[in-house]
Amino acid sequence: MVAAPPSPGRTMTARAFPAVLLGGDSTVAACPAHETPMSGWGAHLGAPLNMYLGAGLAEAGLPPRVVPVLNTAKGGATTASYRAEGLWDALLAASLPGDTVLLQFGHNDQKEPRTLASREGFSANLSRFIADARGHGLVPILLSSVERRRFDGDRPVPTHGDYPLATRDVALREGIECFDLTSATRQLHAELGPEESRRLFTQFAPGTHPLYPDGIADDTHYSFFGASVVAAMVAAMLAPVLLAQARAGSPA
Repeated sequence: MVAAPPSPGRTMTARAFPAVLLGGDSTVAACPAHETPMSGWGAHLGAPLNMYLGAGLAEAGLPPRVVPVLNTAKGGATTASYRAEGLWDALLAASLPGDTVLLQFGHNDQKEPRTLASREGFSANLSRFIADARGHGLVPILLSSVERRRFDGDRPVPTHGDYPLATRDVALREGIECFDLTSATRQLHAELGPEESRRLFTQFAPGTHPLYPDGIADDTHYSFFGASVVAAMVAAMLAPVLLAQARAGSPA
């Protein structure tokens, strides 16, 4: 006998294990099929996260678990639009106490005059997310923006102004974790160099890809390869946090 699906308005009240919930912009989001192979790193997080976490649990003598990842990031989202469009409320509605929430914003706030003062609107919006998450019994973690691909000769240059520092300052003030993806991805670009780093992004010469017949040279949005590399970075940062929660007997 097949169980009936939940009725409208009914929410699930239990999961096998707490989840990881993602909020952010297009560099986190799962992109639509017609943009293939463009992708945000959030679409690739589950596999490396569970690989790292599984190894850590086994080493600690703890039972295995599979942590689900729910990605509500959206292309073009700012800290203001993400809330205004109902995406933040949707994330909270899907959450359960003990879930972990990763938030990465800045790419589009940087373009919005209303939140351009990163020490004002942007920081206040992040703090409000954190307060909401805590009110729902969630564990919030901030991530500074992944770096755009931009070089001065062979040296990658910063592209997000004061926003990464503002993100770190909010995390410090609120007493929560902050993963410095800005520095990590800039270092990745430096290691790969101006030409090889193109592989991380959605870049095709004209006539070489059926979905981009006129070509594309995007230095912001990842290819599947780049998104997978960054997802592995995030997983390596997040797995120890979840493992520490599991060791302490708290939900991971």
